[in-house]
Amino acid sequence: MALSSSSFFITCFTVLFASLLLGGTAYPTTKHYPVRHRRHPHIASHNYRDALTKSIMFFEGQRSGRLPPNQRISWRRNSGLSDGSAAHVDLVGGYYDAGDNVKFGFPMAFTTTMLSWSVIEFGGLMKGELQNAKEAIRWATDYLLKATTHPDTIYVQVGDAGKDHACWERPEDMDTPRSVFKIDKNTPGTEVAAETAAALAAASLVFRRSDPTYSKLLARRAIRVFQFADKYRGPYSNGLKRYVCPYYCDFSGYQDELLWGAAWLHKATKNRMYLNYIQANGQTLGADESDNTFGWDNKHVGARILLSKAFLVQKVQSLHDYKSHADNYICSLIPGTPYSSAQYTPGSSPPPVLPFTSCVCKID
Repeated sequence: MALSSSSFFITCFTVLFASLLLGGTAYPTTKHYPVRHRRHPHIASHNYRDALTKSIMFFEGQRSGRLPPNQRISWRRNSGLSDGSAAHVDLVGGYYDAGDNVKFGFPMAFTTTMLSWSVIEFGGLMKGELQNAKEAIRWATDYLLKATTHPDTIYVQVGDAGKDHACWERPEDMDTPRSVFKIDKNTPGTEVAAETAAALAAASLVFRRSDPTYSKLLARRAIRVFQFADKYRGPYSNGLKRYVCPYYCDFSGYQDELLWGAAWLHKATKNRMYLNYIQANGQTLGADESDNTFGWDNKHVGARILLSKAFLVQKVQSLHDYKSHADNYICSLIPGTPYSSAQYTPGSSPPPVLPFTSCVCKID
């Protein structure tokens, strides 16, 4: 059954976390105040390389469609081979959500964005798992390309969540309806569309060198999808409420996804149009909100961190305020800072300090 929050995000965060720990010493930053970093004695006893491997393998267990010959989870078989036929479209592929047989486009797109971000920042540390991570991303983007084939239309869900949740069965054996739901001009879904644009844009960076043709396809589609998201505004939780709620209702509004999507398109295309969009609309899209949560529903924090790097690396001075907000969030995660609010489970660790934060000098 579905989890209260997307297990995809949890797995993506594990991929990011394990990659960070495998990377070793963090980057030096400007000191604003001292931090007493307490070394966790049990960290060394945990096999984070194995955690990374299993986290990426998780996605293979969630695959829908016709499985490839190199499928490592051998007890899974082809499933959902007629998905989309109810609407006369090809929606075979993608990922099932959590323990369900439903394909929810909103958390799937966010998962793709986060997994892509992990590879962009830390792919060099993944070593033997890098190719598996890229294959996991491509399995999602191939599906998202299918879901966005028609202009101003995105197919955002396959499967009736209510009926699916009433019958827990293997996807190979499922006999529940494979209903298809979409957003379009008349039934907008800005948050899903903008997140899908972010996913395609982020993934285009992953494949820029290894498959430039595919990368360009992803970038072009991201541009078109973002235009649709921005032009036809409205939450998909309204028009599709009976189908997407209470599973993946949008609670934080669609403004954060527009900011997040524009930030990724700015990074992927380097087109000043997106920087101008962020500068003109940042305030109305919640750039100054003090929320310190990050997940499939609220991406303000992620957008701030992404834009902070643009400020420091690309010297985009107009993005300075995003760095201040990002500092506040990062510092809230690190023990010993004045505003620390995070707690850590055994085997976990404070995040290595990113090269664009300014709350500490160094974490060894």
